[in-house]
Amino acid sequence: MVQIGYTMMSEHAGPRQLVEDLVRAEEVGFDFSVASDHYFPWLDEQGHAPYVWSVLGAAAQATSRIPLMTYVTCPTMRYHPAVVAQKAATVQLLSEGRFRLGLGSGENLNEHVVGAGWPAADVRQEMLVEAVRIIRDLFSGGYVNHRGKHFQVESARLWDVPEQPPPIGIAVSGDQSCRIAGELADLVIAVEPEAELLTAFDRYGGAGKPRVGQLPVCYDPDRDAAVARAHQQFRWFGGGWKVNAELPGTSAFAAASQFVRPEDVAASIPCGDDVDAFVEAVRAYTDAGFTEVALVQVGGDAQLPFLNWAEKTLLPALRQL
Repeated sequence: MVQIGYTMMSEHAGPRQLVEDLVRAEEVGFDFSVASDHYFPWLDEQGHAPYVWSVLGAAAQATSRIPLMTYVTCPTMRYHPAVVAQKAATVQLLSEGRFRLGLGSGENLNEHVVGAGWPAADVRQEMLVEAVRIIRDLFSGGYVNHRGKHFQVESARLWDVPEQPPPIGIAVSGDQSCRIAGELADLVIAVEPEAELLTAFDRYGGAGKPRVGQLPVCYDPDRDAAVARAHQQFRWFGGGWKVNAELPGTSAFAAASQFVRPEDVAASIPCGDDVDAFVEAVRAYTDAGFTEVALVQVGGDAQLPFLNWAEKTLLPALRQL
């Protein structure tokens, strides 16, 4: 049976609300959770971008059952991989083994803030491979020295190491990233229900490993209100990650999505309260082979109504998949 997750979307709400909403998500029965790791929102209308690692620490203490995960962290620009390893080990200890470290090659939107420039996609993938290997070495608990093409590590060691290191997931969008994930990851991450990605992941060594997808949804009893909210805050989504990864800020996303119409968004994001539409959107992921699907409810003010509806209506329907 597919596992249904809840997304702490840090572009939609401040840190206290993110934790409070997650507590409710645990109460209503979501199987796991993921959290975005951003320095910027995609659009000004979203209005938030707290430091997710502080949020995760608070979430680990405020909850007792629900697994946590970054979706995803870039371990190559804003954060050095040695620091990411320390963050992840700490959250794993705080959550008593409920944390998974989701990694990806990043977005210009967030990584430009350190002023190091934005590398080409092939270089970003090289950096990710090197970073994952450093993180895994540090999870082993010993001293690590590394002289690599992109990173230097000098006598680093994690002094608080969990007995079970956090599993590492890698986000994929094409054959190159699928190869990296198949060879280096414990699970694969994607945001589109493309069976071809999972087939490639399996081909490169990922067979039998978890595969986690993410699906934006917009619940509201008033479907027109849901469509309007989804368009206001999620119209950026249609560009695809090969485009989205390159855009440098909210103004660029606003320009890139200026001609996206509400009906375009409604065609790709289930909006309203028709539970069958939500189920069919999740079914696209399960049919593609995903074992877990994290839902993103669009809009910070809409979380509690969505969670209450999910408890009574949506989750029981999704349990039938």
